[in-house]
Amino acid sequence: MEHEDTERYDPGAVEARWQAVWAGERAFDVPNPDVATQPDDSSTYVLEMLPYPSGELHMGHVFNYTLGDVFTHIRRRQGYTVLRPMGYDAFGLNSENAAIKEGGHPREITNRNIEAIRRQMKRMGWAIDWSREVSTAEPEYYRWTQWIFLQFFERGLAYRREAPVKWCPKDQTVLANEQVIDGRCERCGTEVESRSLTQWFFKITEYADQLVDEMATLESWPDRVLTMQRNWIGRSEGARVVFRVDGSGEELPVFTTRPDTLFGATFFALAPEHPLIAELTAGTEHETEVAQYVRHTAARSTVERETKEKDGVFTGRYAVNPVNGEAIPIWVADYVLMEYGTGAIMAVPAHDERDHAFAERYGLEIRQVVAPADGSTPAEAGAYVEHTDDEVLVNSGEFTGLTAPEGRRAITAWLDERGLGEATIGYRLRDWLLSRQRYWGCPIPIVHCDGCGIVPVPEEQLPVLLPEIDDYLPKGRSPLAAAEDWVATTCPRCGGPARRETDTMDTFVDSSWYFLRYADARNDDAAWDKQLVDYWLPVKQYIGGVEHAVLHLLYARFFTKALNDMELLGFREPFSRLFTQGMIYRHGAKMSKSKGNVVSPDEAIARYGADALRLYILYMGPAEHDKEWNDDGIEGTARLLDRIWRLALEVAVRGPVEAPAEGELIRTAHRTIDRVTDDVLRRFQFHTPIAALFELVNEIYRVKDDPERAGEVRFATEMALSLIQPYAPHVAEELWSRLGHERLWETAWPEADPALVAMDTVEVVVQVNGKLRDRLRVAAGTSEETLVELALASERVRAHLNDGTPRRTVVVPDRLVNLVA
Repeated sequence: MEHEDTERYDPGAVEARWQAVWAGERAFDVPNPDVATQPDDSSTYVLEMLPYPSGELHMGHVFNYTLGDVFTHIRRRQGYTVLRPMGYDAFGLNSENAAIKEGGHPREITNRNIEAIRRQMKRMGWAIDWSREVSTAEPEYYRWTQWIFLQFFERGLAYRREAPVKWCPKDQTVLANEQVIDGRCERCGTEVESRSLTQWFFKITEYADQLVDEMATLESWPDRVLTMQRNWIGRSEGARVVFRVDGSGEELPVFTTRPDTLFGATFFALAPEHPLIAELTAGTEHETEVAQYVRHTAARSTVERETKEKDGVFTGRYAVNPVNGEAIPIWVADYVLMEYGTGAIMAVPAHDERDHAFAERYGLEIRQVVAPADGSTPAEAGAYVEHTDDEVLVNSGEFTGLTAPEGRRAITAWLDERGLGEATIGYRLRDWLLSRQRYWGCPIPIVHCDGCGIVPVPEEQLPVLLPEIDDYLPKGRSPLAAAEDWVATTCPRCGGPARRETDTMDTFVDSSWYFLRYADARNDDAAWDKQLVDYWLPVKQYIGGVEHAVLHLLYARFFTKALNDMELLGFREPFSRLFTQGMIYRHGAKMSKSKGNVVSPDEAIARYGADALRLYILYMGPAEHDKEWNDDGIEGTARLLDRIWRLALEVAVRGPVEAPAEGELIRTAHRTIDRVTDDVLRRFQFHTPIAALFELVNEIYRVKDDPERAGEVRFATEMALSLIQPYAPHVAEELWSRLGHERLWETAWPEADPALVAMDTVEVVVQVNGKLRDRLRVAAGTSEETLVELALASERVRAHLNDGTPRRTVVVPDRLVNLVA
């Protein structure tokens, strides 16, 4: 029975005590080694994506960083030297908009939020190396962001050209894609327009092939992320075909993956941003109508343009099809994007659904040029897009009767012989537009001189400091342009008067290299020491949201490859292993202040303690799945900690007892060690180990009052504390010390005795739709519910379930789990 007078568990007091101990001892700081003498196989680098300090932490952050914390603790206790730093992605729109909303200065608001986030992180007890903390908005950091920009500029990877932007005429500012909602400014609701501005770009397209081909080395990345990057890069084989404007001969090149359908092109379409539109319509009756359409359509978001009903406007001009000499009408169409190909398409409505919808709407010809090999006639409704390699060309002149692959080769060769086209590879990827006409960002280290042109700031003059200005609101030009004393400078090349670049950098530039700076964060003489960065990197385990798959993760890969080519790094990929966690929902929606469904970590900690929150946030379900917050759920993990507290104090009162070599509880403890270790390190599952700990504690309670099993009870209790330490480090440390031990965070991670595990385990086969997909090693007699839970946690199994949820399950205890998708 439990003792009535047992000391009550006070999470606040326990957590404050151990946080003070860790801070005083700098327990999780990791000094850089002598790389000449220390082997790098004894180290590992665990990193979560750094937060935007546009507000305080929310439950999504708690989930993300607690995942990394559990993994880090286990690796440390396995003998690895683990680098796990922290910083803040402090520049950019998120922070500036937060400051605009509050009416304060971005630096003041950002620094206040950083202090709040740091306090929350320490209150959570996360094992972070605070000696390496960085903020991307501090000169000590962005000096090196500017230095990297100069390396890119010197090698032609950073350049300047005119480009279309989305413009709010009321706010007088450029808007990012995500700031345009239904064609209107998200802040003021004004209809957005398209304008052309001179912008800075990174030449990421030069690395398109490498970004695709070198994915082969990313064996520990989710297939979903790699697929998203492949689609974003959009590499495809096809042909460059040259149409010409009827009457002027102006070339209109297109990229197509289906040159075999050229005879089916019945109209030509340009993206609203295409630079030739104004020239084509100048002085014609269509000029005003086209200009109005272009101004408003180009400002719509890409998603809106690709998903809404297709529309367009006729230019009054025609293009000549090179294969048959036909003059086909040139339209401006919203679904044609400058981001892919040449910003122009040959429209083949019989064989493309979007072209078909457009042709139907505007009464344009639909001409079939590909047909099934069996001679059958495609259904009348819609475009024929169910293509096969044995389909044949029809209505295609001398090429009629060829199979589609033969037709592609033959037509491309015919064009090439006549200088009208050539085989080529096309990409959806466009160069990275990094200019921002905003205040709160890293200044671009360039000056403009009337005599010398574009001149880089010398490295010894870095950093180019962001000036302190009071009125930073966007007003139609870069806010920095108003800081006239700052703008006016001397040309470093000729010594004459010059002007500083007033655009700032996209915040994704800052986060494309921060993981490198952590390796040598206090280096005042260089961005990093190559030996040190090569020692620690690539990051062995990276954790973050899948929403960054095609921006941050792609840009970080690009930076790493470019810096490797400059011989500044000794590796090609920044992150060896990537995990993308799910989101936290409440009342069916992602937690957000605007929806009023946010649960503050501070409130949960004040009521239940950080350890209970840490346990619950990981117990909610598989780490990669979205999860629904349940206000009652955290009470369950709080009760578990309370039970462990009472149990450990009771065991401590009894004093040390030698554990027997064997026994039912000894075997249960070893099975739990095996399961927790395997689930976290091999399966990267964090909820099933907590379930195993619940089971172990229940087993201990079942026999704890049996005096003949006191040795088993003490051993199992110590193992429960050791295994729960990564999840609930404060209470585990406290109770470990009450049992007469010290420094659990440095105590070796327990290893399961294979003999004791094997004595009572079985292999369970997991099938999906009757086909073998995985095997599980579990305790004999494991419940059907637990077997299904373990099966669903398997990556191999989930890959074969259509939506992650089986329609039916069949369980044969100790032998089989069959999931019906």
